[in-house]
Amino acid sequence: MGKIQSSIKQLWNAFINDHPEYRDKNIPPSFYFCDNEKDANTCAHLVLKRIKQATATSLWWFETHKESLPEINDLNIVTDWDGNAVAVIKTTQIDLVLFNQVTLEFAKIEGEGDGSLAYWKKVHRAFYTREMQNSPDSFDEEMLIVCEQFITLYP
Repeated sequence: MGKIQSSIKQLWNAFINDHPEYRDKNIPPSFYFCDNEKDANTCAHLVLKRIKQATATSLWWFETHKESLPEINDLNIVTDWDGNAVAVIKTTQIDLVLFNQVTLEFAKIEGEGDGSLAYWKKVHRAFYTREMQNSPDSFDEEMLIVCEQFITLYP
């Protein structure tokens, strides 16, 4: 078993020791936020500090990658850029929202930067533009965003 898998398994085992009600669950999927090391590691740290309690993924990404939308009560393991397990999170709310209708409240819950809606729009506009750059599609102010709220369960 590699280092990455080992850290995920270790975190999961520690989590189920503290939360035996999840013992019957398989190790959940793991992922890191963002598309670069600095932001991924910053976001993982914010989740650990319970400042970042939301994420915003384009519906385009789910459709393009043929991935299911998240569901309430889904568990995930957040990792840093290198795949080291950082936290177990649980999805608490899912909303499909047009990019230009994302609220200040959601931006604050996402917990990045200065928490302003202007900051949220600036960095997410740039992210979605990069995400779609090698496709025939392009960023649109009215594209649907999957606004997912979660809680950090562990540690």
